[in-house]
Amino acid sequence: MTKARVDYSELVEALQNGDNNKTTELVSEVIPRLEDYLSISMGADPDAAQECVQQAFVDVFEQVRKDNIKEPKYFFNYLIKSCRHEYLRYIKRQHKFKHEEKVLSQRFEYKHQLQCLLDRERQQILKKCLEELQKKSREFIEYFIDKTDATTKEAEEEFNLSGANVRTKKSRILNRLHHCYKRKSNE
Repeated sequence: MTKARVDYSELVEALQNGDNNKTTELVSEVIPRLEDYLSISMGADPDAAQECVQQAFVDVFEQVRKDNIKEPKYFFNYLIKSCRHEYLRYIKRQHKFKHEEKVLSQRFEYKHQLQCLLDRERQQILKKCLEELQKKSREFIEYFIDKTDATTKEAEEEFNLSGANVRTKKSRILNRLHHCYKRKSNE
């Protein structure tokens, strides 16, 4: 497998010197790589990638003609950045935000999957900890788990306790669950 070139300083020299044969050879090598970059990294469709690469190359060619390229060995990086910026401008012009949605969903899909796995693991540990509680304590805390917006007043009536006792009992049970969870998650 041949290693892809990253130093296109020869292309800068060929453009500056008017060497059309060398320019054509190097451009035919770099253009597909830039289009692939936009398609793969940015999610551009082939037509948009081609259009953006062409426009970016025209812009970069103008910079070469004006002798604004300070480090020719970084020319490929400059082309990549120009293509990326041109594609982002293209998206804005086309009022297409599918790219951003696609990228966001791809980035957060893994994070979401990982979060779901962690949540399941936490729930399993919590279930084991709940099973370790005495029946009355378990019923008491499950009341709050099932009715997340239950008030202290409602719990007072449900369990025939004072408000202070409800808060104290809830705090102590949550503390036990917390320590149980820490212990079991470190096993």
